[in-house]
Amino acid sequence: MTGISVVIPTLGRPSLHELLTALGPLPAGMELILVDDRAERADPLTVSGARILPGRAAGPAAARNIGWRAARHEWVAFLDDDVRPRPGWATDLVADLRDAGPRVGGVQGVIRVPLPADRRPTDWERVTAGLADGEWITADMAYRRVALERTGGFDERLPRAFREDAELAHRVREAGFELRPGLRSATHPVRAEQRWISVRTQRGNADDALLRRLYGPRWRTVLNVPPGRRHRHAAVTAAGIAALGCTAAGLVTGRRGWSAAAGVAAAAWAAGTAEFAAARIAPGPRDPREVTTMLLSSVAIPPVAVTHWLRGWFRWRGARPMPAPASLLGSEPVEAGR
Repeated sequence: MTGISVVIPTLGRPSLHELLTALGPLPAGMELILVDDRAERADPLTVSGARILPGRAAGPAAARNIGWRAARHEWVAFLDDDVRPRPGWATDLVADLRDAGPRVGGVQGVIRVPLPADRRPTDWERVTAGLADGEWITADMAYRRVALERTGGFDERLPRAFREDAELAHRVREAGFELRPGLRSATHPVRAEQRWISVRTQRGNADDALLRRLYGPRWRTVLNVPPGRRHRHAAVTAAGIAALGCTAAGLVTGRRGWSAAAGVAAAAWAAGTAEFAAARIAPGPRDPREVTTMLLSSVAIPPVAVTHWLRGWFRWRGARPMPAPASLLGSEPVEAGR
């Protein structure tokens, strides 16, 4: 192993200072690269001992690509700017990568998400806690540079911190490399968010639509992504639209049959929405604020999710998986040191 480059894309959040403080001085043979991905950079980002590269404000996939392509070493370790490496992280990283055989293309760190000890976690806290069970998430993930070169790196058509890590991991394995867990660890605190974050994150459905275009109906199995609720959201949304449509038709025509149909559709919408809200409320703290947020957001999420899915499905019609770089087409899988 000739060295390690640590790449951290950042939006300049206060958590970056906490990360760098926890990281401490890096040992010899390890470089630190920050990709300043802020849309506005009126105030310069200065970090002692780090190379700072300008990003394009095009999302974490694009920022990470800028970082690893500028890296000088054989291994590239990615950290998100809101994690806190545990003491000794850099030393543990060296050990993880030193023990990686020549066919290992990536080594994942252990992510721990602290949750409240005195109450049940909120919906957002549970979503964040899912990172602890995720595979190959780039909150703390090291890739052999040659694996990134063979695959072309992250797919920049995935602009959010959502699915882009699973998609890259799939292509790295398809290129003939193995992925394995390591022993180093980092903490990922639950970031403070506004009340309706669960509605805003439905934009990720557009990314799911792209992956469906790229990998077909079994894309979740191919990428090892847990099942979602898209089909239920579509059914609930369709029932709501049908209820409104039948109600309008009844008002225009005066026929009672439309009103009956509207009642059936409205009942189906209410049942589906209630089931969704109950599934989100049951494991949570059940205080008035959380219950109210879950009820209202459960009404909004299905149509918002379906809208983003359709937007992505239309935008990415004809999309194809990333091709291998031209210089590597037809070449054999590359082993470290070759």
